[in-house]
Amino acid sequence: MTKVAKQNLKDKLAYDETFSCVQCGYCLPACPTYQTMGKESHSPRGRINLVKLAAEGKIPLSRLEEPIDLCLGCRACEPACPTNVQYGKILESAKVVLFEEKKEERKGVSARAEDFLFNHIFPYPSRLNKIGSSMFFYQLTGMKKALHATKLINVLPERLSKFDKITPKPAGPFQRRREHHLLPKNQPVLKVGFFPGCIMDTVFRDINNMSMKLLQAAGCEVEIVDQQTCCGALHSHRGDRQTAKELAKQNIEAFEREDFAYIVNSIGGCGAMLSEYHHLFEDDMEWYERAKAFASKTKDISYVLSQLELPFKKDVQLTVTYQPSCHMTNVQKLTDEPLALLKSIPGITFIPMEKPNKCCGSAGIYNLVHYDESMDILDEKMKDVNQVSVDGIVTTNPGCHLQMKLGVEREGKSDQIKVYHLVELLGEACGL
Repeated sequence: MTKVAKQNLKDKLAYDETFSCVQCGYCLPACPTYQTMGKESHSPRGRINLVKLAAEGKIPLSRLEEPIDLCLGCRACEPACPTNVQYGKILESAKVVLFEEKKEERKGVSARAEDFLFNHIFPYPSRLNKIGSSMFFYQLTGMKKALHATKLINVLPERLSKFDKITPKPAGPFQRRREHHLLPKNQPVLKVGFFPGCIMDTVFRDINNMSMKLLQAAGCEVEIVDQQTCCGALHSHRGDRQTAKELAKQNIEAFEREDFAYIVNSIGGCGAMLSEYHHLFEDDMEWYERAKAFASKTKDISYVLSQLELPFKKDVQLTVTYQPSCHMTNVQKLTDEPLALLKSIPGITFIPMEKPNKCCGSAGIYNLVHYDESMDILDEKMKDVNQVSVDGIVTTNPGCHLQMKLGVEREGKSDQIKVYHLVELLGEACGL
């Protein structure tokens, strides 16, 4: 029996929550991995049953590894569930136990590289800025273009070469400089703190900058506070709860120094993590209350802008569809506001997909670590996209953004369909 298994797994796993699942199967049509893999063990009810059996000592923890690892964490099963099963809590508890179980075994090159990335890169904005600048020069010098033209890029694993091709041009060293405090022309209607994230601010810094300008144009005083760091979502999703808690504490303390009406982000995945910070501290009442207060102020930019008046100045003549972020839909419960904003843009023609809430398969870094499985899910998503005739796909999350760009590329439609963040279209319509 393993080290973790010798302990009381019923306390470590969300065992009590598994009893809410009545195995009815309503989750099956909502689950992307069940739909593409066709295995009961890769469905929400199957995973829940495995967690229950592991907690009771009836199966080894190793039986959980593949089903839990291949779960996207999209939580589309939660709104489909008639008994309100807390699938997210069950999933995260399993990831924590499996991470602890395998912690001492993480000695390979890939494991060490992953640990270095998570612990020594993501939490440090200055280091990420240097990576962003390096990516800028990689594209500016023509090296990227040459590698793809000569096919030399194919020496890399397919997942890396494909994503390298569709990664947008990051901001350069001088473009990465920004004001950390923006004031509106008139008396501020709201004072908000802005959360730029880590990967988002590295690859999509222009979208973050546009987000701040939109908030300013709508009458907000906007501030990026010092000492904030990575939200910890990727750490939490891999089961490293301790690091996620440390990052959460740093962010909570950073934003507590100012009295903000909202803490705003333009990242569906990070926003979901920030809005559930209090779940990390259910065993620590002092931090739980502080985290809950922080979470209550955390809002996606679409929520905040939907309450304000944007100064639209020109039409945006595009026909678009919308790919919602799973974490915005299923965790933040934010569905109406981004759609209303999109439809309010002058000149926009909106055509919905038949199944817009179907996951695109991005799920943080799932599309990198489980590339083939992610592409199967993406191909299903693109079937929906292909049923509508549009010029663009609108997203609200960097992972979804890159995944949909890859989907368009795989369909050979890069010249016909562009992928936009909602903020980009709002900024264009406001003449920013």
